Amino acid sequence: MEKQRGNSGEAAWVRLSDGSKDNLCVPGQTSSYFEHDADIGIIGRGDTLEQAFETAAQAVFGIVTPLDKVQPQTSVKIEFEESDHELALVTWLNLLLGKARELGMVFSRFHVQRRENLWSTEALGEKWREVMERGVEVKGATLTMLSVKQTGAMWEARCIVDV
Repeated sequence: MEKQRGNSGEAAWVRLSDGSKDNLCVPGQTSSYFEHDADIGIIGRGDTLEQAFETAAQAVFGIVTPLDKVQPQTSVKIEFEESDHELALVTWLNLLLGKARELGMVFSRFHVQRRENLWSTEALGEKWREVMERGVEVKGATLTMLSVKQTGAMWEARCIVDV
């Protein structure tokens, strides 16, 4: 397939397999691409699957602000069902981020318990204060490079977060 990118004033087109041309855009309209560094990889490790999830959450919120400055004053409980460990990680991180946005909070401590497919979690933190150092906003956890596995005696939970 032959392609022609549009420049100002000319139509962009592709030559189809039958030899005809198909316009991609109208004259004067073009498209292009740019590099974008909007992802950070996080890794949580622990002796148990649950501890790996807890430290993964610390990694996420550590991007947002230094966690040693966040007081664990308020508890927020989140429960969800998920049988797949990898999807559970992304689900939980995104639920945490959503709850933090909804309540105007930042979390610094996390507790995870699991009974089969039911995950019972707790996040402790406080409302944002003006004196808190703001790092980078984390928009969400993604499926990119998602992995939850046991290696030897340690569990590791990793994924890419969108910032």
